[in-house]
Amino acid sequence: MELLQGKVFDDLFRTFNRRAFHLEVQDSYHTPEEADPFNLFLTEQSDDLAWHQPWLNLVREVSSAGKSIMRARVVTVPHGDYTRWGLTVAPHNIAAGEDIRWLPRHLIESTELTSNDYWLFDDDRVVFTLFEPSGRFVGGAATTDPAFVEHCRKVRDRVWQAAIPHHQYIASKYVSA
Repeated sequence: MELLQGKVFDDLFRTFNRRAFHLEVQDSYHTPEEADPFNLFLTEQSDDLAWHQPWLNLVREVSSAGKSIMRARVVTVPHGDYTRWGLTVAPHNIAAGEDIRWLPRHLIESTELTSNDYWLFDDDRVVFTLFEPSGRFVGGAATTDPAFVEHCRKVRDRVWQAAIPHHQYIASKYVSA
């Protein structure tokens, strides 16, 4: 595996050809760049989303080029604060062009998931996302090893099939649970 950091990691989102899929399996992330916006949510203050604009701009750029970015979030029900916050941020991602689905953890066997988050680019490159214990994003461990790629494609296909599109999920019994 190859460690990709900084601009090299960011360039993955400009150089894929068709589809990027992100699987998120953690119930919360404690990245320093999200700390202030998350605290605004917890204290019911407004957020101008300035911290999120670089990602939203990238999603718009990629989407306007005819490429797709898909995200599946496996979450525990009832939701914790971080998931509730994610539900409020997701519409901005969707408006930028990202397709987001939610999968209540109890609806899938843990053996059908990976234990780590990953990005799957064009069905031929997997990049596992890496975080320090403090929550700081370190980068991604990339591989094109056919065994890893095939496993992650199968996980993606199972999760995506079972996951609920955002607009349906927010109206579901899982959000009010």
